[in-house]
Amino acid sequence: MANNKYNKVLTITLIVVVVAILVVIGVWGVDTYNRYYINREATSEAEQFQNDVQSGRRGNRNNYSNTTENTANGNTIELDPNALQLNTTTGDNGNGGSSSSNVASRTYKGFTMLGTIEIPSINLNYPVLAQATKSSMEVSVGVIYGPGLNKVGNTVITGHNYRNGTFFSNVKNVKNNDLIYITDNDGNRVKYKVYNTYETSSTDFDYATRETEGKREITLSTCTDDVKSRIIVWAREAE
Repeated sequence: MANNKYNKVLTITLIVVVVAILVVIGVWGVDTYNRYYINREATSEAEQFQNDVQSGRRGNRNNYSNTTENTANGNTIELDPNALQLNTTTGDNGNGGSSSSNVASRTYKGFTMLGTIEIPSINLNYPVLAQATKSSMEVSVGVIYGPGLNKVGNTVITGHNYRNGTFFSNVKNVKNNDLIYITDNDGNRVKYKVYNTYETSSTDFDYATRETEGKREITLSTCTDDVKSRIIVWAREAE
């Protein structure tokens, strides 16, 4: 009788262990999917965008929408109503003048693309979305504040830290003097140099509203691994 009881307990224990192992494998599988497939898809889209810009084929692909932004008239980009603040009312092209071109709006996973971000030091290359909602940030990084990509002023780009190498997971490894490249819908590719990195509270937003003294700057924002604070990176246009 005692042996039967022991065998039953052992069987239940083994079942629990097997189920636990399967759960761990399932979680690992999801993480692997995020790391390799979502990351690869987003990086592929960013690379294709950059190739299209360089070859002058913007607007010829099926994943461009039919809407345009007339930057000469200072019209705003159409945003997801749930997106955080993005000021795109300026017609300044970042060089002291106004752009006279009509910019075709490209979309990625149903969200408007403003351009791409490359950080060679951490092997990052992603589309930058105009939206910063829960759903948009599951597919790439997005602008939450500022005049827009490669415009005079401070533009804040945010992304999730999934702690698995995707999106802004490795922004914590960015250091001063690292380079960041921003390619926008006008075909401009601007080089920025990092000059400040730090952690701050989740309620701090001074990094977004800071003055740039007429310079083009970008700020990267993401969560720390424990989600209690924010990792902030400042970069300004390289001379």
